[in-house]
Amino acid sequence: MSVVTVVRRAVLWVPDWPVVAAMTEAGLGADAPAAVLHGRGLVAVSAAARSAGVRRGSTRRLAQRACPELVILPHDEGRDSRRFEAVAAAAEQVVSGVEITRPGLLAIPADGAARFHGSEEALAEALVGAVAEQAGVECAVGAADGLLAAVLAARSSELVPAGASRDYLAPAPIDSLALAAMERVQRTEVDRLASVLTRLGIMTLGDLAALPFADVLARFGPVGVWAHRLASGEDLAPPVLRRSEEDIAVEHVFEDPAERIEQLTHAAAVAAASLDQALLDAGVRCGRVRITARTEKGEELERVWRTDVGTRAGAFARHMTDRVRWQLEGWLSGTAGGGEKGGEAPAPSGLVSLGLVAEDVVPLGAEQAYLWGGTSGADSRAHRALERVQGLLGLEGVLAVAEQGGRSPRDRVHAAPWGQEASPARAVAHPWPGRIPDPPPATVPPVARPALVLDAGGSPVTISRRLAVSAPPTWVRLEAEASDERARAANRHPSSGHVGHVEGPVWDRPRPVESWAGPWPVSERWWSEDASRRAYVQVALRDGEDEVTAVLLAYGGGAWALEAVYD
Repeated sequence: MSVVTVVRRAVLWVPDWPVVAAMTEAGLGADAPAAVLHGRGLVAVSAAARSAGVRRGSTRRLAQRACPELVILPHDEGRDSRRFEAVAAAAEQVVSGVEITRPGLLAIPADGAARFHGSEEALAEALVGAVAEQAGVECAVGAADGLLAAVLAARSSELVPAGASRDYLAPAPIDSLALAAMERVQRTEVDRLASVLTRLGIMTLGDLAALPFADVLARFGPVGVWAHRLASGEDLAPPVLRRSEEDIAVEHVFEDPAERIEQLTHAAAVAAASLDQALLDAGVRCGRVRITARTEKGEELERVWRTDVGTRAGAFARHMTDRVRWQLEGWLSGTAGGGEKGGEAPAPSGLVSLGLVAEDVVPLGAEQAYLWGGTSGADSRAHRALERVQGLLGLEGVLAVAEQGGRSPRDRVHAAPWGQEASPARAVAHPWPGRIPDPPPATVPPVARPALVLDAGGSPVTISRRLAVSAPPTWVRLEAEASDERARAANRHPSSGHVGHVEGPVWDRPRPVESWAGPWPVSERWWSEDASRRAYVQVALRDGEDEVTAVLLAYGGGAWALEAVYD
């Protein structure tokens, strides 16, 4: 059963922040049509470009066709983080305890701040005014119970009454879940979940929240639980089931005051790795990291970043290294706000020390997962074991499997080295006409196993180019496992009918065909030398009196092969 966690949040949102940061760094005016390109599509579009018909997700060619004077700017996550320091510093003049969830989005505990300013309306007005005056950018503020409701409220500049977040979220489309995912990999997983839910007919957050929690957990696992909690108006902050542990802190002292960006990369990596190891040694995890720095003039700099990455070896350190480096670069480059309107504050003097403090620290296993589970000590040990195995066997020795586009079950399997982000070669969203119909098989062997498909008279069954089956399949024989000595002995016996073919495949016992369906033709790359033409048949084999096994067989080049096995 889910533990309800509701936290009143205010969220400050800067629309199209990547393009705002890029335009500021490029010296472009606010009325210039501009867009940020990442990969093949635009990830952020300015207001002027949007009014000219440019849309997020468009390709460069389509965007420039709609707006020939469009300025294309490169994607730079580090730049976005550095520039956002000015916004965070401006918000901190209004309320303490601001938390950067991602560049362009600030989360603020709303209850205390609203009481201090008199109301949530007054808090929102103060934040918008401070950011406009000190950072020179426009923003929107919203408040609600729970993170996702607060993010959606900020995008509409609304204040959702307490206790009304679930009803407020109900009509929102299911792909709104991606707005609460703070990391690129997490957003990819959420997009996949939203695609599956849409195909199942779950179109809104209200539809998802109405599903039984246990069913969502059983069908979609931790990512489904995360989505269900957000759709129900709950929060990501994990409820502490035992007393929180003391904060864990590490410090890096510079031999000479650091005044150049180049000096920060190593310091960020060392400090993040030290904090990662300290958390693992203590058997705890954290929800936030407070980054502090001290200058040679005695100035104290401080900023809080939320982390949704578990403390398994390597992932947390890599995650925090980038954020620490970006934050230090933001301080040193003078983007902390406090200057004239639209300007930058003077850069602080050289940094003499860097500190990281892990906050929201709880024992492993004593909290609910932030996003994807994997927070228990057993999970951390399993990840470390996989890393050790990978170190012994090499990068390709441990593979992770994901889905990609394709027509056959084998084509739809994408294997990549464990721990690496590797984009599938074929997009799942493409139509893939001729794809093997659902449900997908449960087991796909690494290599297709040879098979014999025989008719009632024992002759091989064939399929013509016009998909004519020579005779109904009656018997199927698969290649025997290497350890099946009985099959090998029977194969050498004269009564097996395979005398003189000992060097060929060793066939297992014949299995009678209970029923079959197909064939489904798949013809690919007909124009090239590696053209492939196959026909697939689903066959139910009787293994005993009460046991039936469903398999997928493929016919091509005059031979049959076992492609997959169904549950």
